[in-house]
Amino acid sequence: MNIQSILSDASVSFGTLTLSVLLRGLVLLVLGLLVVKALLRLTAKLLARSKTLSDLSRYLLSTAKVLLYVLLALVVLGSLGVEVTSFVALLSVAGLAVSLAMQTTLSNVAGGMMLLVSKPFSAGDYISADGTEGTVEAVGLSYCTIKTVDNKEIFIPNSQISGAKIINYNRLGRRRVDLTFTASYNAPTAAVKSAVSDAMARFPQILSDPAPVTYLSEYGASSISYLARMWVNAEDYWDVYFGMLEAVRETFDTHGVEMTYDHLNIHMVQD
Repeated sequence: MNIQSILSDASVSFGTLTLSVLLRGLVLLVLGLLVVKALLRLTAKLLARSKTLSDLSRYLLSTAKVLLYVLLALVVLGSLGVEVTSFVALLSVAGLAVSLAMQTTLSNVAGGMMLLVSKPFSAGDYISADGTEGTVEAVGLSYCTIKTVDNKEIFIPNSQISGAKIINYNRLGRRRVDLTFTASYNAPTAAVKSAVSDAMARFPQILSDPAPVTYLSEYGASSISYLARMWVNAEDYWDVYFGMLEAVRETFDTHGVEMTYDHLNIHMVQD
């Protein structure tokens, strides 16, 4: 005797429900739970293999679990003769109401998912985005936390930062320091370059490849501009940047180079 014959022979009823209907619903519930657990295990394994979606695995699994259990509940209720159309309509209206009420939050969540998948930056990176510059403390599902150089903690909504231009200063590992210095027209070019080179020699953080260089970049109204370029590891950028500004002032004095400023020379001619 198979299950179908047992269900068809069952004649006990509870109101509008018969024992066969209840047994059918119970069988669907048990099988559905087994299928849901199997699908969730398979989804977890697939997400674990994906490096791109690893940060989203917890959220995706939670969403999949809710959807699968809701679908199972509708299937079981339908097998018991319950009209599920009204439930579906109610869930649709409720979902629409929630989405409208949480439009900003959902927009931030969508932006967070984009950031977690595309990964334009990670925690610890120094970035510039949406007018804010600092070190990324955390990348959440709704907000990104950035710590500025003056020790301010800024929370930027993901919907805002995901649509902004993002500059990641750490991604490539090295940064180029560009500094412009001015010198008098009376200072020989070789002397100026030698003074800048001496300042560079004080910083072992400056990389030898590419080699640091100094160019004469512009003839100004009152001075000549020189551009110094050097490569450093990203974490050494600010130490070298500010250190060079101080060191060049000293080496200019040592080499007798005048660091000029904008001025106006007036020549009086007597008739």
